[in-house]
Amino acid sequence: MKKYLCVDVGGTAIKMGILDEEGTIYETKKVKVPPTIEEMYQVIVDAFFHEDNLEGVALSMPGAVDSEKGIIGGSSAIDYIHGPHIKEDLESRLHVRVEMENDANCAALAEVWKGAASDVDDCCFIVSGTGIGGAVVKNRRIHKGVHLHGGEFGYMIAQFDFDTHEMHTWSEMGSTVAVVKNVAKAKGIDASSLNGQDIFDHYHDDPIYEKYVDQYYYVLANGIYNLQYAYDPQKIVIGGGISARSDLLDEVNQRLDVIFKTFTHAKVRPTVFTCQYQNEANLLGALFHFFTVNS
Repeated sequence: MKKYLCVDVGGTAIKMGILDEEGTIYETKKVKVPPTIEEMYQVIVDAFFHEDNLEGVALSMPGAVDSEKGIIGGSSAIDYIHGPHIKEDLESRLHVRVEMENDANCAALAEVWKGAASDVDDCCFIVSGTGIGGAVVKNRRIHKGVHLHGGEFGYMIAQFDFDTHEMHTWSEMGSTVAVVKNVAKAKGIDASSLNGQDIFDHYHDDPIYEKYVDQYYYVLANGIYNLQYAYDPQKIVIGGGISARSDLLDEVNQRLDVIFKTFTHAKVRPTVFTCQYQNEANLLGALFHFFTVNS
């Protein structure tokens, strides 16, 4: 069975795993993100040569990843990854094939390969956490767009006030972090004193919790509705920390009920699922991308 090194580079940590061609994970290791790109390269090189006879390296990276050129545009929490020819640099050190893809896209591809979207060709994947991200999948491949911003749903405008011209994006209004910040502001307390899970768990017990959690679910349902009519996918899959909530789909569907009672001309109701993979999603998706490149 062929094996591969899969690497998930996050804002503060690098997670590495040895996976076989079926996606079985044999071992994982997590290290702190080093201060320079040369040190990051060395972390990957050391992990690669620690295992015998690996076939290649699959990377999940933040930012606007150009998989073909092997460089990353945009911005992220790790400044030094933007600009260098990462794919070329690693291939010259490892002498094996290296492939890389955006982290949200990798999370989506894990669901396409073995998860909630494994039975469809076209889907949208929403990541809800510190902001809103996602991916657009067409024919089981990521649609990146001409500027590599396909799936950056967080930039979508979720609210516009025609009197003041004040506007807010989906990330500003519909992320779980936004809920905590809004509750803290309304209560006049420090956001660090609040626990997001507690707010969602007990939102019916506190009118301020209820206001902003209700807003969160409506913004999420509105975004899902809009994506359905913009792209018309077979499924919409929700990932990120919120996807672990057992009541998530019920809450979203309650808001979709309101939307469809209001817009009675709309007949295509989104088919919404939560993701099946959490911590291992980016490793699995990076490997699936590795397999699909040039296939």
